[in-house]
Amino acid sequence: MRSKTASIPYGIWMAIFIVVPMILVVIFAFTDKSGRFTLENIAAVGQYSNVFLRSIWLGAIATGICLLVGYPLAYIISRTGARVQSVLVMLVMLPMWMNFLLRTYAWMTLLEDNGIINTALATLGLPKLHMINTSGAVVLGMVYNYIPYMILPLYSALAKMDHSVIEAAQDLGANQRRVFMKVIFPLSMPGVISGITMVFVPAVSTFIISKMLGGGSNLLIGDLIDMQFLGSAYNPNLGSAISLVLMVLILICMGIMNQFDDGETRGGGLMI
Repeated sequence: MRSKTASIPYGIWMAIFIVVPMILVVIFAFTDKSGRFTLENIAAVGQYSNVFLRSIWLGAIATGICLLVGYPLAYIISRTGARVQSVLVMLVMLPMWMNFLLRTYAWMTLLEDNGIINTALATLGLPKLHMINTSGAVVLGMVYNYIPYMILPLYSALAKMDHSVIEAAQDLGANQRRVFMKVIFPLSMPGVISGITMVFVPAVSTFIISKMLGGGSNLLIGDLIDMQFLGSAYNPNLGSAISLVLMVLILICMGIMNQFDDGETRGGGLMI
């Protein structure tokens, strides 16, 4: 009885800040400006299919880079001593203590045509590179801002791993590659899935990074939604429809990812 009473504030919080906004998004998505039911908003989302594809593609690239870079870093951190681990984890989290906009502005200063990087290249007699307002700059901004969300769950999964299982695999004659593929990676799959989800979801729906580093030529779903609610194209009904479709796509992607986290993952890593 006491536990049920203690959960009431959390239920109220979820109802006010999650359930009610979701209901409002659905209502706006299926109504017009006069409040009448319509499917025109959902149908109109189809004309922005190229924006959806671009967002998913860039988000997937950023997520893949975060995984490739974050996994070795998380493994290295998990293999160090307890005191060193705390320091390295703090260094991973340190950029997150700074305001998101300031971190993105810093990359604008670095990537501009007359920015720090191009100034250094010119000083060395090398040709300047056009990096700002490109898809590459958007992906770079995503990776920089979201890679901690990949490293931390991976580190958590790797740090909790029973190293006696790895030693047993080595004693049975498995080489390093086979130990990684058959033991370490399967046992860390929950962290991989959590990291992919935590990076992919904000990367697909971001709008600040694409607006500041990508310019107008790299419009993403987040920018499109922002324009419908706050821009000159003010149309909250269409913006809600786009948001609803985006949520459905993200849920589908998460459902696909969860298919890889089955019983074999929890008991995996034992077959050499």
